[in-house]
Amino acid sequence: MKRLLYRLLKTSRSNKQLVMMIFDSVAVISVIVVSFSIRFGYFYWPNGDLIWLIFGSPILALPIFTRFGLYSSILRFISFKSIWRVVQATTLYSIIWGMLALMVSIYEVPRSVILLNWSLSLISIVGLRMLGRWILNEANNLNNAQSCKNVLIYGAGAAGRQLSIGLSQSNEYNPVAYIDDDQAINQHTISDLKVFSRYDLNRLISKYKISEVLIAIPSISIIQRNEIINFLEPLKVLVKSLPGLTEIAQGKVRVSDLLEIDYRDLLGRAAVTSNKELLRVKITDLVVLVTGAGGSIGSELCRQILLLQPKKLILFEQNEYALYQIDQELTKIQKFSKVEIIPVLGSVKDFKKMIDIFKSNKVQTIYHAAAYKHVPLVEYNQSEGVLNNSIGTKYAAEAAIIANVETFVLISTDKAVRPTNTMGATKRVAELILQALDKKSKKTCFTMVRFGNVIDSSGSVIPLFKKQIQNGGPLTVTDKNIVRFFMTIPEAVELVIQAGAMSKGGDVFLLDMGSPVKIFDLAVKMINLSGLEVKDANNPDGDIEIKFTGLRSGEKLYEELLLGNNPQKTENKLIFRANEEMMEWEFLNPILNELAEASVDNDVKKVRDLLIKIVPDFNPNFKLV
Repeated sequence: MKRLLYRLLKTSRSNKQLVMMIFDSVAVISVIVVSFSIRFGYFYWPNGDLIWLIFGSPILALPIFTRFGLYSSILRFISFKSIWRVVQATTLYSIIWGMLALMVSIYEVPRSVILLNWSLSLISIVGLRMLGRWILNEANNLNNAQSCKNVLIYGAGAAGRQLSIGLSQSNEYNPVAYIDDDQAINQHTISDLKVFSRYDLNRLISKYKISEVLIAIPSISIIQRNEIINFLEPLKVLVKSLPGLTEIAQGKVRVSDLLEIDYRDLLGRAAVTSNKELLRVKITDLVVLVTGAGGSIGSELCRQILLLQPKKLILFEQNEYALYQIDQELTKIQKFSKVEIIPVLGSVKDFKKMIDIFKSNKVQTIYHAAAYKHVPLVEYNQSEGVLNNSIGTKYAAEAAIIANVETFVLISTDKAVRPTNTMGATKRVAELILQALDKKSKKTCFTMVRFGNVIDSSGSVIPLFKKQIQNGGPLTVTDKNIVRFFMTIPEAVELVIQAGAMSKGGDVFLLDMGSPVKIFDLAVKMINLSGLEVKDANNPDGDIEIKFTGLRSGEKLYEELLLGNNPQKTENKLIFRANEEMMEWEFLNPILNELAEASVDNDVKKVRDLLIKIVPDFNPNFKLV
């Protein structure tokens, strides 16, 4: 039987159409005979002219059925729209046959036979197609039984039902049941699948050998989503999610759109909401320049700035390939706008070039994202880190003053707060430079934006963990107790843009990032939500091990966002303004000149001493290299 079904599934499309025509021909002839038999109360066999009328009925029916597309529909995917076409075609055929019957043998064909012929033809033609659909789907299910994954759909709403339909037509997934928290529909059946409570998950996973759970509730809040993810985490199944309702409404949802769980959902806080009016203040119809335009933060800044319609967008980047990539990407988007995009190769250490670029383009707003940010690399290249992060910021800021730039926004980091590494110290020096220059400047408004780790940026721990899971482990965590604040790249960029609009001069803005995330717990969750188990002393047969490598040079267990305890609220309830101590330019500038000279000479001992002099909170926890 299985072999026969498989051969039926693999037969050519034309052969399947021929088979359907034969079955339809037999059906329309049989239905007329049955109609007469029902009407007369005994088995009726036609004679005379009626023989030609009955056995010639396929000659009338098949062209009508073909015209209505009954043989162009694929039976396995037949829909209600297809059934409606069957009703229309069958009705037209029955009317024409009835008229012919009355004209040819008006005394031998009762009117009730015409009505019976229509109703029975409708039942038989529709029934044949539903039977064909069932047989072919069974054949397809048998064919895919080896490779198909049994999955559960979490959410029996509109998105879940649409996902179920999509999966039923795929060769990858076999939806077994719905999971839904609405008790009113528990144990009911929707789209041929039964609805179960979340507390039935363990039993269903064991019984049906479930490999994946697909979350199909795109409209829920991040808090509710976190609660579901935390519930699913111990079950050791791969968790995937469906895109948002916009994509569903636009018909863009396919099986391939199922995404591995977004680890941003594990961070335990709602996304920062933006003030749309603030986003436009320092960008729309203005000349905007982004330094470090090819980096993870800089490139996202450029994307969002372009959407806000500046008069001109200047991409300032020292890495040729990174500049090429972002320029090509933005040029494709720019086709739909009138924004002029200018890619500029250059370094923030080139003071004269920045003055020339700022002046010649009459730059009004600068977002300064250019920086070396990888902690261990900067430790091994301290002089270069200082020249780029601190002295480069000084040159950019002074060039902005000379060119009468209106707004200058620095992208800073939580590592600048009580730094234990050179990278953090250089960023704190950059903050102090802007705070001091803001007091001197009469035209340029300087602003700093400080935030924690950015998900999916280069060097972030989350993409590292994802890659390590794909490679079979181990996951490397520096210390079991290390914690970090996290935010998304779009959040970071929106914060930067809004901060520039809210600045009163010399401000340090920071984000309420919720509770810090324990990196070890994040690693465990990522392993579990990938359908794998942690391998350790308690579970030696697990899949992926977590190894502790020890804190790296300059790394600390806890990061902070504030130097003091007096943050002030702003127009955005999740963005705060910090009031922090600063140095006057008259005292700071001479030390900066010494710092620049020591960095050029690569005198790392003097560089460190000068950094500590500028940033007394700098407490390096590593030896000079």
